[in-house]
Amino acid sequence: MKNLKTIAIALFVAAAGISVNAQTKKIDVKGSTIKWVGKKVTGEHSGTVNFKEGAVVFKGKKLAGGSFTVDMTSLTATDLTGEYQGKLNGHLKADDFFGTDKFPTSKLVFKTVNAKSADVYSVTADLTIKGITKPVSFDITVKGNTATTAFKVDRTKYDIKYGSGSFFDGLGDKTINDEFELAVALKF
Repeated sequence: MKNLKTIAIALFVAAAGISVNAQTKKIDVKGSTIKWVGKKVTGEHSGTVNFKEGAVVFKGKKLAGGSFTVDMTSLTATDLTGEYQGKLNGHLKADDFFGTDKFPTSKLVFKTVNAKSADVYSVTADLTIKGITKPVSFDITVKGNTATTAFKVDRTKYDIKYGSGSFFDGLGDKTINDEFELAVALKF
């Protein structure tokens, strides 16, 4: 019986040590940024979208996980102003693109995190856009209370096919690239 108590106490202490070792840090949603670029045959558009919430998980000083929710209703073009900005923002929020009335948020959840060097990690994550979840992979650099990454997303995997030369013929100079680029800067 004494051995059983000793084993139980040892298991409890070990489990407590594991949970204390993992630290979750909420991101500063106002100080963190997501910039996007969408390209087409005749040029490109760029803009921002805001985080709703998010957190990174560390084990000791090493990145171990992360989960982020994006407010898709905040999606806006920054390369245009006035009427043209309003038209593009409206189209991007419509069902042709992100359907923000029906899908007001997107989500990114880290699935695997592997250290590549002292500050750089290789991440595979599940990205959910318009209720569709697909894996994405990228490298992320962590320094102090910041992290940065840049990666491309194939919008057609999330049923965003408007203007895609992969799905429609004869678009000519109206063709929009299937991939859009994201540059993310986190503060926590």
